[in-house]
Amino acid sequence: MTSAELRRRLIRPGLRAVPTPRANPFALGYLALLLGTTLYGRLGDPETVHRLQSLSSTDAHNLLVHPALSLVGSGLWVAGPVWMPYFWAFALTVAPLERRVGGLRALGVFGAGHVAATLLSQAVVVAAVATGRAEKELLDAMDIGVSYGVLASLGALAGLLGPVGRRTALGAGVALVGHQLVTDPDLVTSVGHPAALAVGVSLWPLLRGRGPRPPWRARRAPAWQVRSRPETASVEG
Repeated sequence: MTSAELRRRLIRPGLRAVPTPRANPFALGYLALLLGTTLYGRLGDPETVHRLQSLSSTDAHNLLVHPALSLVGSGLWVAGPVWMPYFWAFALTVAPLERRVGGLRALGVFGAGHVAATLLSQAVVVAAVATGRAEKELLDAMDIGVSYGVLASLGALAGLLGPVGRRTALGAGVALVGHQLVTDPDLVTSVGHPAALAVGVSLWPLLRGRGPRPPWRARRAPAWQVRSRPETASVEG
């Protein structure tokens, strides 16, 4: 492979895949927000941090008392003290999805996965507690993080890739869900993670063929600016 072919096949596509503020304002902006809350969670007053996270938690009690606040607030924190894994998660799922469908649709996919998976998982918790299959303390268990939105983005991205990329993305999503089920069989995430991935897959028909206009594509002139061509007189034989 010559140096020109190497640049054309590997280097240039790789550089185009790097998130930039122009191509990925949603993904990078969200990552910056998560970095800020993560640093505050590590450096801020522990009591205040715990109070804010408890208020943001999408546990069953919070969803009943202040659903909007908990649904939005829970997406402002990462689950744990480490931010860097979420950088790679966004770079491999949210950012490429945003490049294909635009920031608003990427936000819609992320939000749909976050909200739908949260409500479904907490409904299962309520049902499990009501039937005596789970302890009542689970109704107040802390539930924050952005994993549902990331998995929904991965599921949606798979539908916009070619056959090999689609199988790879879906395989990665199933592997992540399976790893969580084996290593940490928590009821909430055991329901929420596969549900979020399924939400992304269900959005394929709405996303295909609805990508943003590439910046290099020339815009068509308005109809009033288009000059009609003079008609050629027909010659009757």
